[in-house]
Amino acid sequence: MGEITMGGFVARDKEFESRVRASFARQSLMTTIGARLTKILPGEIEIEFPFRSSLCQQNGYLHAGIATAVVDTACGYAALSLTAAGMEVLTVEYKANFVSPAAGDLFIARAKVKKAGRTLTVCSGDVAAVHGGDETLIATMLATMMALPVE
Repeated sequence: MGEITMGGFVARDKEFESRVRASFARQSLMTTIGARLTKILPGEIEIEFPFRSSLCQQNGYLHAGIATAVVDTACGYAALSLTAAGMEVLTVEYKANFVSPAAGDLFIARAKVKKAGRTLTVCSGDVAAVHGGDETLIATMLATMMALPVE
């Protein structure tokens, strides 16, 4: 009955995609780094952004803070996609592991909800570096998001 089901999750709000897009458009950090939403499904988000030397650490690799900011954002929107209208999400906690040097032409953060609760939602996310068409996993995250009413 008006529910959108994909990947095993049901969107509680039929307008979830427009809410995610509108919220993402207000993320000035994502605008600053040139990130864009490339996939929006109930419980699943993908964000891409290009390599820029201004986002690197001293050895020329993408800075870990940028990688975690983007995958945290993807996890947050994966959680938001499953909330009721009138709700927002905030990060409660996350754990990130960096598994390869972050070198590539393009970076892709992919996040999925693992368990959606009334208040807390657990998500996992990965960041891949794309170079010459090949993807390399550079970071993985486990995050907890808290739903709260929009003020």
